[in-house]
This record gives sequence, C-alpha cells and structure tokens, in this order.
Amino acid sequence: MSKQSGYHVAVDVGGTFTDVFVFDEKTGKMFVTKTSSTPSNPEKGILDGIMKAELTGEQIKMFSHGTTVGTNALIERKLPKAALITTKGFRDVPEIRRGTKLDLWDAYNDVAEPYIKRRDRFELDERVGFNGEMMKEVDEAEVRELARILKRRKVESVAICFMNAYVNGENERKTREMLQEELPDVYICTSSDTLPEIFEHERMSTTIVNAVLGPTVSKYIHLLESNMKDIGYEGDIIVLHSGGGVMTSQTVPKYAARLASSGIAAGAIASKHIANMCGYKNAIGLDMGGTSTDISLMYDNELRITKDWYIEYGYPIGFPSIEILTIGAGGGSISWIDEGGSLRNGPHSAGADPGPACYGNGGLEPTNTDANLVLGRLNTKLIDGQMTLDKELSVRVIEEKVAKPLGYDTLGAANAMIQVANANMCDALNLISVRRGYDPRDFALVAFGGAGALHGADLAREMEIPTVIVPAHPGVAAAMGCLLVDVRHDISKTYVAKAAEATKEQLENEFIEMEKEATELLAEEGIEAGQMNLIRYIDMRYVGQWRTLSVTIDRPIVSLEDAIERFHLEHEREFAFSDREKGIEIYGLRVEAIGTVKKPEFVKEQPVGTLEEALKETRPVYFQEEGGMVESKIYNRTKIPVLSEFQGPAIIEQLDSTIVVPADYKVKIDEYRNIIMNRI
Repeated sequence: MSKQSGYHVAVDVGGTFTDVFVFDEKTGKMFVTKTSSTPSNPEKGILDGIMKAELTGEQIKMFSHGTTVGTNALIERKLPKAALITTKGFRDVPEIRRGTKLDLWDAYNDVAEPYIKRRDRFELDERVGFNGEMMKEVDEAEVRELARILKRRKVESVAICFMNAYVNGENERKTREMLQEELPDVYICTSSDTLPEIFEHERMSTTIVNAVLGPTVSKYIHLLESNMKDIGYEGDIIVLHSGGGVMTSQTVPKYAARLASSGIAAGAIASKHIANMCGYKNAIGLDMGGTSTDISLMYDNELRITKDWYIEYGYPIGFPSIEILTIGAGGGSISWIDEGGSLRNGPHSAGADPGPACYGNGGLEPTNTDANLVLGRLNTKLIDGQMTLDKELSVRVIEEKVAKPLGYDTLGAANAMIQVANANMCDALNLISVRRGYDPRDFALVAFGGAGALHGADLAREMEIPTVIVPAHPGVAAAMGCLLVDVRHDISKTYVAKAAEATKEQLENEFIEMEKEATELLAEEGIEAGQMNLIRYIDMRYVGQWRTLSVTIDRPIVSLEDAIERFHLEHEREFAFSDREKGIEIYGLRVEAIGTVKKPEFVKEQPVGTLEEALKETRPVYFQEEGGMVESKIYNRTKIPVLSEFQGPAIIEQLDSTIVVPADYKVKIDEYRNIIMNRI
C-alpha cells in the first residue's frame, strides 16, 4: 500500500473477534480484517489486526477504537486496590443502595458485592449543608493520618465522595490536594469533579466506578500508545465512550467510568449512520455478535440517551450513555433444557475458546452457530475460507443435547434452537420500542454484527418491522462506528426550582458557567472554537414525581415555554399521559459539548458485472415458513452489482457475515452496497 495514502483505522475489540475497519481517505475505498481477540492482552489483538491489514504506523493518519477493557475489568473484578473516603455516617451507602435487586422475587439472587470492600471505606468528620453552606471543614491532621493508613495498605486508587459536595466541593478539593501530597502515585477522583449531581448513591457509585477503572484504563491506554509508537504511529489514541463521542488518551483517565460501555456504543453509532445513508430517521440497531446482542433505538435522527445504566445491577453509572439493551444471544449462545423440560437459549456462551462445537476446538454444547450450520444457513467455510466448520460435530451435539431429549429430528431441533433465540431477541426489541412508546412499524431494522444478518429478516417479520438494512460490512460495523463520532463531553449539575418561578436570566448564567467548563475540555482535546457545538438540556418533572425527562432548551434562552411544551409532549409519549394543569419542577441542567472532527465520506459505486456472476451455487436451506429445506441461491456479496434487485430464498455470503433472505423478502443493493430487504 502506498505510504502517501492517509488511512483511518478503527478497531472494535469484541469478546470473540477483534474487528479492523480501514478507510483510505485518498481513494474513498474501505476494507476490513478480523483477528481473534486476546482478552488477557487486548492490545495484541489490535496490533495483529493492523498487521493483517498490511499497514504500518506511518500510514495511519487517525486511529480510534472501542474497548471492552473497562467492561471486562468490572465484570471479572480485576480491579486495583481501591479505597472510598466519605462523610462520617455514610460508609455503608454502597451496601444500602436503593434497597432493590434485579429480581425482587428471587430470595437467593443477591446483588453483586460492592467494588470497594467495607474495610476499605473510610469516614471523615466534615459537613456541607444542603444549600452549600460550609458547616464543618475537613481536619488536616485527620486527612494526613488517613493517608498514612492508605499508604500502608498499598492503595492504588481513591474515590472521595462527601455529602452535598455537588453544591460545594471545597472539602473534597482540600482532601484530594492533601492526599496527593502524601500519595503522589495514587489515582484520586472526587464526586464534585466526576458527577456533581444530587442523590448520594448514584453519585458515589459513579465516583467509585471511576476510581476503580482509572488505573486499569490508564495502564491500558499508555501500553497501547507505546505499542502504536513502536510501529510508527505518532497520532492520538482516540477512544469511544458510552455517550457516543470520543476522548483522547489525555482525557480518558479523568473520566474512566465512561469507558464502561465503550465497545457497544460504537454499534449504535454505526446503526444511526447506516440508517441515515439509506434515508431512514427511525431505526432499531441489532448488533449480534458471538456472545451477546446489543439493541439500540434512533427516533427522529436521535439515539436514545439514558443516565440509568450499569454493568452490574445496583451500581449505577451516572454519565449520559446511549441506551443499549444487551442480552445473552449470540452466535456462541448455548441451547439447554431446563428442569421443566423446556428448551432455553443463552445467556451462557461457548465464547471464543472452545467456541461452538463446529469449531472443532473441544466445544461440547449446541450453539446458535451449530444450528445455523445444520440448517444450511451457514457455509462450512467462513471468513473467505480462513475458517472451516465441521457440520458433523454440530449434528452430533444437537442430536445428543436437544433432539433426543425433546423427541425432535435434527432439523427440527436446530430450528427450535433458532426460534428460542429469536424469541429472546424479540423480547428485547419490544422492550426498547413498544415499552418506550414507539411503534416498530415506523422503524427500519439495521442488522449487523457477525450473526445479526442471519436472524434479521425473521425478527423483522415477527415484529412487523417493514425494512431490514444490512450494511456493506456487517461484521465490522461497530468498528466503523468508531470513525463516525465526534469528540463529546457532558457537563451537568443539579438545579432545583419551580419552572413558574425560574427566570431565564438565572438559567442563562448557570448555562454560561457550564459552557465555559465544556469549551475548556474541548480545547484540551485540540478542538478549535469553530468546531465546537454546545447543546443545552434541561431536566424537568411534574411536581411530586421523581421521574425526570430531559429536553432541549434554546441557546441563548428566549423563553421557557417551548421547553415546557416539549416536556409535555415527551411525557405523553414516554409515559402515556401529560398534565398541563400540573406544576413543573426543574431538576437539573446539562450541556452537551461536541467537537466536530472530520469523518470519512463514503463514495457511491456504479454497477459492475452481473448478478449471475455473483451466484456461487445453490444448496438446500431450512426455512420454517416454507415448511422445510428449500433449494436456495448462494451469492458472493462482493460480486453483486450495486442497484441489483432479486427475491429470496437466498443466502448472501461475505468475509465477515452471512445474510439470510427468506422467500417472502425482496432485496435491493443501494449505491453504498447496503442491502435493503423489504417483505413482499
């Protein structure tokens, strides 16, 4: 490859594969590679993927990626020795939480242990009033004695969370400065810097997550930077965060908790972009990989954002995040029979090692990949022949673990496995659409990930979604999403006032102060003033309620009336009622700071070749709606001319995915090589 070319490289590190998406800004062409993930050493998988793409560091103009390092560290509890310092009397907030659990009726299903054990949580005798009044300053001798204890215990990270610090963080700041003098090598973060919002549990939980991930993420980023420099890359390491933006390596350590869902956010970004390319403003993203399925929703060109999310239930992370539902339904999800004799699918997975039985690596459980192979949906050769699947091994485990116990034949058992997996995914699709007040019939389904296009048409039929879109490179679409985002930061604060009594002058002053902090953060990321875009949000609720909704407000503020009207309309859609006679309370303010960066512009293609030239073969494929095996055309996707149209039944194969086209679907290939399927 020419060294004069400027390549944009995006990498998505998944649980099974590390996907590499490469865009040549000189020619407008793109190509992809896949390599096995290395969970114990994720940067190795990244470098292996770059080498497989035959690139050197000097050829890479921009490098961005989504990482599961933070997610895996929390799940696996591979965390540094950390301590919490809080106000006297509040040591047990991480245990008390909100007194709930994921399954209220399961007495044996306990919430996970706190990230910081009780013996490592310390109290200081300080106090700030609800209005920010300093009631008792921290005692320097007490803090320095605590520093001695932390040093003796070899603490690597400290979270400081004092009560009411969201309105006055002076005691937190003083404590941090004294600890930094005594413990210069320890990572320290405060709640007033991390999340200056009311509610001690959510603020403390977010600060704790930030503290336990800080050293882990910093170490990973520094190691990756070093490895990238070794191959000649001198630019910034850009990392996707949960809010759908990116941060540079300099900012990542300060907001480490935002990387807790870094990898899965990339898929939602890609889904939005792909839907827009095809002319859709409403889309549901279905990112089905080897281990799980991530589902997102875009309505009127906006992805749903939530501040109610977590990696483990009971420990919320308060940073704004793209709302994504994740379920244990992937290519490697295992089918099993419960005590009542019912067939189940997932959430446990065969993963990358040993993987599905057909991988031939010792897997002994039937997976969705095995079922798709037996049904003829998958070829025995994947990744352009780089991987060979053993169909006989799939038949053996499905017969032994599913068919014989249930009295099915092999095809019936494999089809039942797929139907159960599809039912699980439909439940999640309903949850993010119908349960949120959206009609699936108004949306397109963007199916991607290594396995999404295998199931997309069946799910759309069940949900009455009229259109299925499969991007040009579905298996690495999440990696592509890392190239399509801007630098983004969210600045928030608690602000409680009745809407009828609040003045636009007061709110304007508050927003101006927040915007000052936001622009400073963007400037640190190297964003010029002309590339900065600041969007204001105001959180409101009906007086007497605790649920809040976030709506946009003008910049500068002309009137509160438009924001109040948007609140009523959004409340009607979200909760099926609104009350214009009831008082409204302002609860919080937020500034979304976006630093626009140059993105790749994908070129339209002209038709080359014929559909007949793309036809590889025909083979029997099982379609339940057709009553069994049907002789189906098998196409090589890379040879299908753009603007082609044809009808199923068909299978479309490519390097990173396989697309199933049932007989009742019509296919059109657009000029960007997206597949658009509509039910006849």
